[in-house]
Amino acid sequence: MARHLHPMLVDAGHTPVALVRNEDHRGELEALGAEVRLLDIEASTAEDFAEAFAGCNAVVFAAGAGADGKVERKRTVDLEGSLKSIDGARAAGIERFVQISAMAVDDPVPEDATPVWRAYIEAKRKADEALRGSGLHWTILRPGWLQDGQGTRRVLIGRDVPEGDIARADVAAVITAVLDDDVTIGRQWELIGDGLLIDQAIAVAVLAEQERSSQWAGGGWFRDAPVQGRRR
Repeated sequence: MARHLHPMLVDAGHTPVALVRNEDHRGELEALGAEVRLLDIEASTAEDFAEAFAGCNAVVFAAGAGADGKVERKRTVDLEGSLKSIDGARAAGIERFVQISAMAVDDPVPEDATPVWRAYIEAKRKADEALRGSGLHWTILRPGWLQDGQGTRRVLIGRDVPEGDIARADVAAVITAVLDDDVTIGRQWELIGDGLLIDQAIAVAVLAEQERSSQWAGGGWFRDAPVQGRRR
């Protein structure tokens, strides 16, 4: 996903910083417009993350152990990588944080799920819970099944959307769009491909939550408005 994201961030006027543990990736990422810094997610501490984030004003956590079949790496990468990124962002004075999670991770894990899949879902769920309680200006994006290709820049976004596919390029485009849009702070959305143009899809999702946030519940009105504030 990073290979799609970096050029989009550059086009949007940002200077992306790519954190990698392997120096071999430097040339490719620099060619995409990123500044490259070395960081091993699993071996590094939150203090190392804070140092790596120096000079940044936002963090995008999109790391994942992938389909490597190792239960332990779902904890050390998907969960602990997120937790250290959150702590590192706070230590570095960064408020804005966008996290890539996965669709339906709050749902019960099926009894017949493999140990690896269970570990993956539980890691993503706990990482999202930690970010929601972090005090940061967060946005959580939960894409469907990730696909290669350039995408269509049309997406369906909402708290709950049907299961489906989405191109990594389209997820990267949504990240770029929400990063600078303060109305997306405090939003947790699922997303799949096809639907509306990204800006339109975000506007519709925000409107749907605004309508949902003023409703009758238990004999009184309540509001679940997103965290407010601006990045420094």
